[in-house]
Amino acid sequence: MPTNEELLKQIESLKADVESLKANAPKDQLSMVVMSGDLDKLLASFIIATGAAAMYEKVIMFFTFWAIPLLKDPNKKVSKDIISKAFEMMLPQNTQGLKLSKMNMCGMGPLMIKGLMKKHNVKSLGDLIKTAGEMGNVEIYVCQMSMDLMGYKWEEMINYPNMKSAGVAKFVAEAGQSKATLFI
Repeated sequence: MPTNEELLKQIESLKADVESLKANAPKDQLSMVVMSGDLDKLLASFIIATGAAAMYEKVIMFFTFWAIPLLKDPNKKVSKDIISKAFEMMLPQNTQGLKLSKMNMCGMGPLMIKGLMKKHNVKSLGDLIKTAGEMGNVEIYVCQMSMDLMGYKWEEMINYPNMKSAGVAKFVAEAGQSKATLFI
């Protein structure tokens, strides 16, 4: 049978283990990488984000590459070099002109989806973005490297209350502490 001193040492060791577990426990948050610029995948991203915002304290969305044009404000114009202008010509400028990942059908697919969404009272992508911003706990990190490569500037981005520039290390740190992580 252990002595009182041995029991006290075991209790202290267990307390230290519990404190370590608490300190390293996942945060009450969802993290997701949003890489696709396809309408259906962006809709899914914001539907998941707004749904998760009701469950978690915080939702982190890390926008990179083809998803970044979604965050552009079509009314904000900035001067760009030739490469940046080329990207701009090839990519959608905001929530308009997005294609579906499957069954785009020369532009008919997005029209059909938008019609069905309206018929079934599903919010548009623009409304979902607005809702996410109003919720207050959906944070958007925009990959600064992707912005630099594609020629995007902060001056042309939408006014979203919780949008910041970040590198992959910031996202990985957040994702490592999240209860769930998604890649869309």
